[in-house]
Amino acid sequence: MSTMMFPQKFRWGVSESGFQFEMGDEYRRFIDTNTDWWHWVRDPHNISSRLVSGDLPEDGINYFELFGKDHELARELGLNTYRLGIEWSRIFPHPTWFIEVDFEKDSLGFVKSVRIDEDTLRALDRYACRKAVQMYREILLDLRKRGFKVIVNLVHFTLPYWIHDPIRAKSSELSEGPLGLLEESFPIEMAKYAAYVAWKFGDLVDMWSTFNEPVVPIELGYLGTYTGFPPGVNKPQAVPKALVNTAIAHALAYDMIKKFDNVKADPDSNSPAEVGLIYNIIPAYSPEGTKSEKAVEHYSYFHNELLLEAVKNGRLDVALDGKNILKPAALGGKLDWLGVNYYTRIVVKESSRRFNGHPVLDFEAVAGYGYACVPFGLSKIGRACDGMGWEFYPEGLIDALRIGSTYASKLLVTENGTSDPRDVIRPSYLVNHLYALLLAIEEGINVEGYLHWALTDNYEWAHGFRQRFGLFEVDLITKSRIPRHSSRIYKHIIQQGFIPSEYKKDIVEFRGI
Repeated sequence: MSTMMFPQKFRWGVSESGFQFEMGDEYRRFIDTNTDWWHWVRDPHNISSRLVSGDLPEDGINYFELFGKDHELARELGLNTYRLGIEWSRIFPHPTWFIEVDFEKDSLGFVKSVRIDEDTLRALDRYACRKAVQMYREILLDLRKRGFKVIVNLVHFTLPYWIHDPIRAKSSELSEGPLGLLEESFPIEMAKYAAYVAWKFGDLVDMWSTFNEPVVPIELGYLGTYTGFPPGVNKPQAVPKALVNTAIAHALAYDMIKKFDNVKADPDSNSPAEVGLIYNIIPAYSPEGTKSEKAVEHYSYFHNELLLEAVKNGRLDVALDGKNILKPAALGGKLDWLGVNYYTRIVVKESSRRFNGHPVLDFEAVAGYGYACVPFGLSKIGRACDGMGWEFYPEGLIDALRIGSTYASKLLVTENGTSDPRDVIRPSYLVNHLYALLLAIEEGINVEGYLHWALTDNYEWAHGFRQRFGLFEVDLITKSRIPRHSSRIYKHIIQQGFIPSEYKKDIVEFRGI
């Protein structure tokens, strides 16, 4: 096996989100009660029905108090890039609806543009939480002081409670709100938030992402109600509206960040504001020994391509049928870079009766592969599965990056990791996925960085603290960070710039490569 080198200026890093990391200090100084997920995970019915774990985020890892320690740990690993999530609900704990802005609609009835100026920003500043703005600024300054390139993501699943009340939305079957992604005003409110954050932090940030995994809350919130994602209402007919609002919101936010971030923070940046999306691309395959081409094609179209096609190429499928394609004026050309999140694959088969009336939703996952395995068991091809029941399938990363490369010339792997509290799977997982990444780069795909999920254990949404993704274990009582062996492997690979020979014995035979 020849030695393949990572590029000289490769970006090595970790990713985090606000809600999963920030809370947990002893005196409860950093609690955020103004997000939809705060209310969702403590709802008595959700807990008693085991839809959520019952673990609470205020018992978390305390990043807001210990961020300097975490940044130092990251630096000691040799990392040079850090992805940070900002919580909309912290910046604006109260509604911004009352700050009126002019907007223009196109001939199709979609919002085309929003007029936000310095007067608007000053009005927003009066509503913003000064303590939250100052806290995020201190975190950003600390990262930059330590030499990190910072990537800021604006929405990582959570929404302000004033724009999404998931308990009310669920109990009313979406007839009463606020309804989050389904609100008519959602794209405009997102534009205000993006404009304000770019105005406040643009001098410290050059790489921005509007959404992390934007299709996930739509899929799981309206189609996969068993997953514990809000609002947990089985309403396929809500999906097109949510997708449209998300696409338009991204486009408006893209424009606002470009408008109000005019300062180049890093000398190696191409522009003061490179705006992208962070997207979990999941390559789809047929079951072993069978062919399900239509199911594979439709899954990939719905999950991997539909939204990217809208923001990049301006083509929006409003009926989920692959035929009724509209071209809203706001969309198209709104993707400077793409973050690819990859954990495992999916294997699908046809299921025409699952969502009647939605032709491209005629698929379902096959148990025993990908995301549909038994925790800490083996998949149907004999691969290890982690605590989430996710199959070890590193070769899928290459296919994920191939898909991503059709939409952006600049890619980063922005999440990749495994739930493994004993660190049994993670060492091999890390080595094999970095090997797959090298193969993709050798193939000619422009991947500029790899960000592991995550530096530390954290709050894994509906699963609470039971799933452990960290390179560092966190003691939830003392909040101490304890390095796992995989953190040393990551550091060693970064130092060498290639996969050292002692780790190559862990590389599995890639299927289909």
